[in-house]
Amino acid sequence: MEIQGRRALITGGAHRVGKGIALALAAAGADLVLHYNSSAGAAEETRAEAAALGVDVRLAQADLTDPVSIASLLGDPVDILINSAAGFPSDHLEDVTLEQWNRTLTLNLTAPVFLTQGFALALPEERSGAVVNVTDWKTMRPYKGPRFSYTVAKGALDTFTRVAASELAPRIRVNAVALGVVLPPAGAEEGHAENLAAQTPLQRVGGVEPVAEAVVHFVRNDFITGEIQRLDGGAHLW
Repeated sequence: MEIQGRRALITGGAHRVGKGIALALAAAGADLVLHYNSSAGAAEETRAEAAALGVDVRLAQADLTDPVSIASLLGDPVDILINSAAGFPSDHLEDVTLEQWNRTLTLNLTAPVFLTQGFALALPEERSGAVVNVTDWKTMRPYKGPRFSYTVAKGALDTFTRVAASELAPRIRVNAVALGVVLPPAGAEEGHAENLAAQTPLQRVGGVEPVAEAVVHFVRNDFITGEIQRLDGGAHLW
């Protein structure tokens, strides 16, 4: 797919990984719909950075834990959908509440599913489209810590990626990137990410650039669908 002149919706695009993806797509010439929830200031800063690259940028606020808000993001057709928004709550199977479970699954799974559905329905028949989901390599080797509902939701997102790729082919391709230690979790202590990265073969924090590059590659390469690319510094090997 030629990215120049296309329009991309990036959920969670105001900061962190979502911002990196948004700026990479803007650098490739895509106009943006930049979703955010509560990070209005960060969204404005990212909008300005992307607009400086010569593309059109529209901000879209929505709480993706509210199913009603999901449809509001697809008012205008887009060619590229990046499901990057996520929550990373702390819970175990024995203590997760129904409220937390529903909230986590809505943000990490339900929102990508129904955004993809709406994206597919709104995309004009004569156009091709690309979806990239952001997941976690730990779905293949679950966290030992308290990430129960998050890991289950991301594991289901992996499965959704493959099912959607099959159902939406050949017009729409669906792929995913499965992240390892690319950034420290929000609120983590200093050195936390570095300590985790030291336990991987490459022994360094990845940063957002490799993620953004992989997403752009998935969007551009029109002979890849149903793939989940690990970006984990080799953590799955150890």
